[in-house]
Amino acid sequence: MRAIIIGAGRGRRLMPTTENAPKCFAEIRGRRILDWTVEALAAGGATDICFIGGYRMEAVEREYPHFTFRHNPDWEANNILVSLMCAEDLMDRPFLTAYSDILFTGGVVSALIASTADIALGMDTDWREHYRPRSQHPPHDAEKAIMANGRVVRVQREIPYADATGEFIGVAKFSVRGGELLREHYHRRRREFWGQPYRGSAQFQRAYLIHLFQDMIEQGVEFGHADTHGQYREIDTQEDLDLAQKGWAL
Repeated sequence: MRAIIIGAGRGRRLMPTTENAPKCFAEIRGRRILDWTVEALAAGGATDICFIGGYRMEAVEREYPHFTFRHNPDWEANNILVSLMCAEDLMDRPFLTAYSDILFTGGVVSALIASTADIALGMDTDWREHYRPRSQHPPHDAEKAIMANGRVVRVQREIPYADATGEFIGVAKFSVRGGELLREHYHRRRREFWGQPYRGSAQFQRAYLIHLFQDMIEQGVEFGHADTHGQYREIDTQEDLDLAQKGWAL
């Protein structure tokens, strides 16, 4: 299985760790986030890895020469959604996507790959526990979701805290058909909204993946999910890094 890691951004909220290195090089318990990611992907069956780089991309190319690379030259002016599409040419067969600043396990990767859904999202159902000690990244900023009857029926930050049944962890699976649907919807909305506001983003190019996902759901595309129960961490701030040093355990 192919995996596409989205890692072009700088991660300014993790300064000074990211002053001279990509965010995924931040170390948790003596290992880079990227090493934890590669291990989890491999444990779940994804060993063909593409890395989408931008900020300090040369460091990743030097340290991980076995990766396939795609460059996001405008990483400072766009966001995760546009960045992912820099690897559009590699979406001709089933693939996984993963944010580069997260910790997760091979178990959720295996469950995603096993899903019969054309598109399946990894969800942390214990997400509230993850947010309790986080003062710098409040729950209203979580990529919250509501799941029902095996499907993701909504994925938006605006979901009320009490209503959310999970948080999207940044890992997703696409079948061949799922990849086609992703590209079709992306290019349609890109033509319509490039340079204009799109679903809460000031411009389409600043949109997040979940903005397009929710759009697709509203257009009738079915999203499945695979759950993890607390075995997930987002590393967005120095506080997150410190918390993971103490609390991340497999």
